[in-house]
Amino acid sequence: MPGKPTPEPILSPRDREILRDIIGTFIVTGEPVSSRSVAKHRQHGVSSATIRNVMADLEDLGLLTQPHTSAGRVPTEDGYHFYIDSLMPNRQISARDREFIDAELEAGGDGVQLMTAASQLLSQLSNQIGIVLTPSIGETELKSINFVPLTGRKVLCVVVSSSGFIDNKLIETSSEISADELVRVSNYVTDSFAGLTVRQIRDELIKLMAQERARVDELLASAIELSRRALDLEDARDVVVQGTNSVLNLPELADLERVQRLLDTFADRAGLVQLLNQIMSGRGVRVLIGDDSDLTGELDFSLVATTYGVAGKPLGTLGVFGPSRMPYQRMIPLVNYLGERLSQALENAYAERS
Repeated sequence: MPGKPTPEPILSPRDREILRDIIGTFIVTGEPVSSRSVAKHRQHGVSSATIRNVMADLEDLGLLTQPHTSAGRVPTEDGYHFYIDSLMPNRQISARDREFIDAELEAGGDGVQLMTAASQLLSQLSNQIGIVLTPSIGETELKSINFVPLTGRKVLCVVVSSSGFIDNKLIETSSEISADELVRVSNYVTDSFAGLTVRQIRDELIKLMAQERARVDELLASAIELSRRALDLEDARDVVVQGTNSVLNLPELADLERVQRLLDTFADRAGLVQLLNQIMSGRGVRVLIGDDSDLTGELDFSLVATTYGVAGKPLGTLGVFGPSRMPYQRMIPLVNYLGERLSQALENAYAERS
């Protein structure tokens, strides 16, 4: 989990420019940056020796580190955070990317289809791993529930949430129920519980089951029993992951042991969900680097993520996951825009079903 924020160091304008240059160069090349390579850029107007002294000072401040005995430096986690907070150029998502995202998400679909599309867009546009943490069914609000008669005593339950997610469940009743009665039960349950979360409805059903009138009211009794079984859905979140192969050819994953750790991370879906749940509270874009979290620390990767939701209520998170030297000036606006557009697409999916 992220620790307490450290006070931002005070740097001179020259030192800030040199640090920006070093981090920008390392993000592009992935190689430790030397004072000579910085001096060759010439915009700083100082000698290689002066730049070397500045780099040593930046290392003392914990913004750079020297991974080997060479003169080259690389950014630390604090260095990246300083760059993101104070040095990174303000960038907006490009018009081309914005139009592409809009076109893909405006194609519509149910919640699951939109989650998959968002994850694919994140990976495709970032060349990193796209991650979308899906909502917990227990926290989604009910839009409608329909009971459809099949053969014999089998009934198909169709649960539609306000966020556009649809769950189907096949149940078998103790006796055959007519189509007309199932319509009445569907209408009763939808009218009584629409707008409540699945978890709240479960609690209400437990209360109703304990009431004496449910035993003499045939419609109420049928509604309670069918709803109880229909809403006994798997409550766990899931993670939609796209683009793992896109990072395998990066120098950070030249080590086969590190590749195996990456694959193990995404194979353990339950553990991944737990970590994402823990670290992604709050609003806005969050950037977790290295030891900021168990997820990123295991591989020395970064996660740029934000929440999405419906009607101002967060439902899940989405983001890009990859090596710490990712181009944050592009990733942050990309993730922010996709979070906004996925939320809008889910709102539209709900409106179309209203």
